[in-house]
Amino acid sequence: MTTTSLAAQPALSARRRWTVLAVCALSMFLVGLDTTIVNVGLPVIGHGLGVGTRSLEWVVDAYTVVLASLLIVSGALADRFGRRRVFQCGLIVFGVASLACAVAPSFGLLVAARALQGVGASMLSPVALAIVVNAMPDPRERARAIGVWASVFGLSMAAGPVTGGALIAAFGWRSVFWINAPVIVAALVLVAVFVPESRGRRARRLDLPGQALLTLALCVSVAVLIEGPRIGWTSPLGVAGYAVIAVAAAGFVRVEGRQSEPLMDLALFRRPPFATAALGAVAVFVALNATLLLNTLYLQHSRGWTPLATGMATLPMALGATLCAPWSGNLTARLGPRRPLILAGAFTAAGGLCMVGLGPDTNVLLLLLAYLLIGIGFGFANAPITNTAVSGLPPSRAGVAGAITSTARQVGSAVGIAAAGGLVSGAAPGDIARASHPGWLLVTACGLFLLVVARASRPATAPAPRPN
Repeated sequence: MTTTSLAAQPALSARRRWTVLAVCALSMFLVGLDTTIVNVGLPVIGHGLGVGTRSLEWVVDAYTVVLASLLIVSGALADRFGRRRVFQCGLIVFGVASLACAVAPSFGLLVAARALQGVGASMLSPVALAIVVNAMPDPRERARAIGVWASVFGLSMAAGPVTGGALIAAFGWRSVFWINAPVIVAALVLVAVFVPESRGRRARRLDLPGQALLTLALCVSVAVLIEGPRIGWTSPLGVAGYAVIAVAAAGFVRVEGRQSEPLMDLALFRRPPFATAALGAVAVFVALNATLLLNTLYLQHSRGWTPLATGMATLPMALGATLCAPWSGNLTARLGPRRPLILAGAFTAAGGLCMVGLGPDTNVLLLLLAYLLIGIGFGFANAPITNTAVSGLPPSRAGVAGAITSTARQVGSAVGIAAAGGLVSGAAPGDIARASHPGWLLVTACGLFLLVVARASRPATAPAPRPN
């Protein structure tokens, strides 16, 4: 197969490079938004489709689990067949799936359509980063671009509940999916006009056994977390789930160790900066998604707030992420990832600690303060984690590099939703606050872990790898 590389392409002008970044950021905004936008609408969706609280987590996790499972192979496909081409296919699949979600007549079809959305989103997230890295040959400019990219993605995650609450109040829950259509059309046009095609220098064979085992391990893990409270943690079905997870994980490690071109090079995790950055990405998104779901269920079920009011309560979180994410990108570009990671960990832990004593009548100002602190922590976290993970890889395929970090994020999203939902599902409205206390301790622990990530990160920005 004839491929192109960075070295073979004419250099883009500064204006064109940042236009490419803007186009990719627009598409990434959709991916992040659809991870969290439905959180605030889960009670309304459940009422509209006749589904109880225990099953609603699947509306979010059907998307995030499929997205996490396919990110790496999508990055490899982009390096093989062309990043712009795969990116465009992802936009089309995402758009069609969004329309299917908007008209879904039943809960089962909604979950299936959300899974299809995850397929489309998997073609966007790692490929967007690969396109951006490919367009930015200068390491310092690339670090700033990665900071902007991570900031937009982080902002979309934090803005999801606010956007969802407003749309649901005005047009009903189906509008959170209809809104994707015009953005997809605009993105398709902009990609065709501004984004150049690029590929990896050498096409890589697909690791289908590894992909199948990774998907099985992730899906069953999340299924056990979601359904564990209902089926019983020590029930025969639960024990069978643990066995499947163990066998799939062991098989994945064995298969990857024997592949000449594995889906995931497990040797990379022996490098402390890379391994801790990947785990840090998991921790950040566990904290964010646990916060968002606990907030939704507590405010709507326990305190009787509307979806719009619940979404508005997260405005301090969105504000913190919006203001601090660009600042974090600049700090990472100038000073390296350590300082912004320390700030991310400290603010996230402080926000979680504010909520560990949550009660049915906790002062709203304390809630808003906690959400602001967690939003600030989230804003500071994304750019240094992305930069550390990409910089920790050898010069290799940019699509696969971005996919590993994105996979860690989505695994964190799925685990955060499943864990938080498992803690409060089935609890009476008056007991939700007390039932959520372990969840807030989990958020605090995630913040503290980011301090460990900061210790393992490079003290100064290292040049990100040039994609081949």
